Amino acid sequence: MLEGLKRWFAGTPAPAQGWDALALWAESRQYVFRGVREHDGFVIDGRLGALPWRLEWGPSQRSYVPGSELRIRAEMGLQPDLQLLVLDRALQEQMEKSVFDQYVEGVQTRIDNQTPPEMRWLVMFPKLGGGEMGVLRERFVALASIKPWLTQWLDGPLRAALASARLPQRVPLVLMISRGRLTLRTALPEPEARDLEPWVQLFETAMREARRVASQNLDASAPSTQPSLWSSSAMPPAEGRE
Repeated sequence: MLEGLKRWFAGTPAPAQGWDALALWAESRQYVFRGVREHDGFVIDGRLGALPWRLEWGPSQRSYVPGSELRIRAEMGLQPDLQLLVLDRALQEQMEKSVFDQYVEGVQTRIDNQTPPEMRWLVMFPKLGGGEMGVLRERFVALASIKPWLTQWLDGPLRAALASARLPQRVPLVLMISRGRLTLRTALPEPEARDLEPWVQLFETAMREARRVASQNLDASAPSTQPSLWSSSAMPPAEGRE
């Protein structure tokens, strides 16, 4: 009762039943934890310096992520025409087969906006070659609307972080930039603090490296830190929207 009153006066929502360990982990790192509905999902708000990010766990919003999905997002204020994608090789092969089956064998003549951007970009943009991918070439595929931006982004700590990522077999991983937003997606059946920590570290590395590349490009916008970046809904929109 006393702890509940403390949270109420402090303006921090009490965790839903069953999420206590995750809420304590978030509090220990000065994040804000909110359970959406019991066992249906939760949201954790954190920040890297002055730049906020949001971690969400709940029902998958992408057909290629089975079961429950972990998403981490940050509004980076990057140039709006930048479209960038890094994904694991198994998922790339699965997506390309899906595109072929749906739009070639299905006799459809175009890819519409109901198709996730990750799948559209596989058709639209050229991939980095093996030499450009370096140590990532066996596990990952990368492509972008602005290739120099992508190569700079992967040139340094992010490459090392991806190379050392312990990704279970057949678990999808997508890291993408679209409309100025950085997003990470992966499958995560039962979230525990020890599972979240590595993904937050990887995402924050991607944030730092995106800021570094943006600062080296004159056409990149300055990141925004306004709280209005987040929608009033705790969980993001359904699949079919980016």
